[in-house]
Amino acid sequence: MIPVAEALARITGAFTPLSAEQVGLTNALGRVLSEDVVSRRSQPPVAVSAMDGYAVRAEDVSSVPTVLKRIGEAPAGSVFEGVVGPGEAVRIFTGGPVPKGADAIVIQENTEVDGARITVKESSGPGHYIREAGLDFSQGVVGLKVGTRLGPAEIGLAAAMNVPWLKVRRRPRIAVMATGDEIVMPGEPIGPHQIVSSNGPAMSAFIAERGGVPIDLGIAGDTEASIRETAAGAAGADLLVTCGGASVGEHDLIQSALAPDGLAVDFWKIAMRPGKPLIFGQLGQTPLLGLPGNPVSSMVCAILFLAPVIEKMLGVEKAPGVAQTARLGHDVMANDRRQDYLRATLARDTDDALIATPFEKQDSAMLARFVAADCLIVRPPNAPAAKQGDIAEIILLG
Repeated sequence: MIPVAEALARITGAFTPLSAEQVGLTNALGRVLSEDVVSRRSQPPVAVSAMDGYAVRAEDVSSVPTVLKRIGEAPAGSVFEGVVGPGEAVRIFTGGPVPKGADAIVIQENTEVDGARITVKESSGPGHYIREAGLDFSQGVVGLKVGTRLGPAEIGLAAAMNVPWLKVRRRPRIAVMATGDEIVMPGEPIGPHQIVSSNGPAMSAFIAERGGVPIDLGIAGDTEASIRETAAGAAGADLLVTCGGASVGEHDLIQSALAPDGLAVDFWKIAMRPGKPLIFGQLGQTPLLGLPGNPVSSMVCAILFLAPVIEKMLGVEKAPGVAQTARLGHDVMANDRRQDYLRATLARDTDDALIATPFEKQDSAMLARFVAADCLIVRPPNAPAAKQGDIAEIILLG
């Protein structure tokens, strides 16, 4: 068995960012940039008002109250062509260009209006309520960096920079194959000793949520011929993920079934719980990640290994993170040589500190318990017993 950190390094080290493609803004949500996005304009392009009010000369309103003469207006999207002179004011609206001669905005709440006669009741200094040209960003600057995953705000920024098309990484195409005579697809007839397959739908959803394109190959039976035939559907995919068939039982046939097709195993078995029987290798031109069959083991391995692989293929740039920690909600036993991932709930104590309380039952077949968990408590190999209130590393879920 190899350590988790070594397994992760060997798995992610086998992948590189995928090629780029161009998409429009409306199709860019969730995509990852393959190149920097450079602004094609400044925002705002000219100095504009931040409030509804009057554009004035600051020196004219340094002493109040004072009366100014309204000589025009500057709504957003238009401009006052004249020049604001001594004792003059221009009605202006939020986003309206500041007219020449003016260097301050008096908000409308601080004025009284009588036709063209504007009484200013509070002074406004130079630059007050004015957004200078390029306040948000300037033409030619990098607004979004390569490796950024695009959310609504990032797409809005690209739009504001007048960039209608974006270069993004191609979505990784990931084939998913469940194995086992004992499983059937949801809604299919179920024999007396069969269960409903959850791994296939769960892995497909996991892949899609993280920006990949799942290819559901269905369920392969517990024969080498069925496994080979089903796995052949992964040809051309960027990765084949199998669920089940990776352990040491007589019906765990992934390695023996795919060996004639050129499966080269990099490693098998990781010093972790749940999820020890994990396979990583190469099936011809397609990398293979063989996950355990137990649903919780499969999900934990997906979080630890599949998610980073998808991020690597998408070229996601992530700053080095600080480990998230919480206080234990109750005592935990000493650990053996495998790294444990304990499902736990989160709460806050009276000091607003996070409290992680592991479930008493940690069976890797209990998917409902996994859904109810808020985090995984990470217990390093050979960790000594820990007491309630001790600090532990956690991985947030959801």
